[in-house]
Amino acid sequence: MIRIQHLYKSFNERTVLTDINVTFEPGKTNLIIGQSGSGKTVLLKSIVGLHEIDSGEIWFEDRLFNKLDFRERKEIRKEMGMLFQGSALFDSLTVEQNVRFPLDMFTDKSMEEKTDRVNLCLNRVNILNSNNLFPAELSGGMRKRVAIARAISLNPKYLFCDEPNSGLDPITAILIDELIKEITQEYCMTTIVNTHDMNSVMEIGEKILFISEGIKCWEGNKNEILNSDCEKLNDFVFANSLARQLKTSK
Repeated sequence: MIRIQHLYKSFNERTVLTDINVTFEPGKTNLIIGQSGSGKTVLLKSIVGLHEIDSGEIWFEDRLFNKLDFRERKEIRKEMGMLFQGSALFDSLTVEQNVRFPLDMFTDKSMEEKTDRVNLCLNRVNILNSNNLFPAELSGGMRKRVAIARAISLNPKYLFCDEPNSGLDPITAILIDELIKEITQEYCMTTIVNTHDMNSVMEIGEKILFISEGIKCWEGNKNEILNSDCEKLNDFVFANSLARQLKTSK
């Protein structure tokens, strides 16, 4: 579980996040949604410690993350898996080396143990016989799967996904959504997904936080979102639905 209390964040005296309060639950796909510039990416980066917050509290279970020193934060970071928007695979490393990278960084396992773990993770995301390929030789969907395998290589308690469907075709995007939901439940991780994709929201949105102009405007699940009386949320949903229809009609 990750709990955010009264979080404020600003840049150069411009307030980006205002009094954010939310609890992200384990074993569920927790989504942060909002328009570009709404503050959702800043929130995600603040939670993992890439941005220092101005005030408030970020709790990982019973650990107050934003008050820990570097060494103590590093211990929690070992429990995190990260799926970046562009997959962020190392071009010069093979698939196997990319997935093994966190194991090389944070464990003292033998090479045999690390290889076994890499193969287990690749099998879990249905990447077979590709250990020696390089990222440039993979499709966009395969790169995302390899990135997911890397993210779960340390068997994390927390999984953070920034726009995981960016650049993917609709069918592949659905498969990635389903995979994220499956591994979240399988490992009982606290998964936080940053997205503006309403398809993802309706497919896997078990807990949804909607942010507008840095303010929490709505919280609920995919079954409640279409009946919301939040005007800003309704505008966001309508704009996304209209954009999807126009894209499909081309």
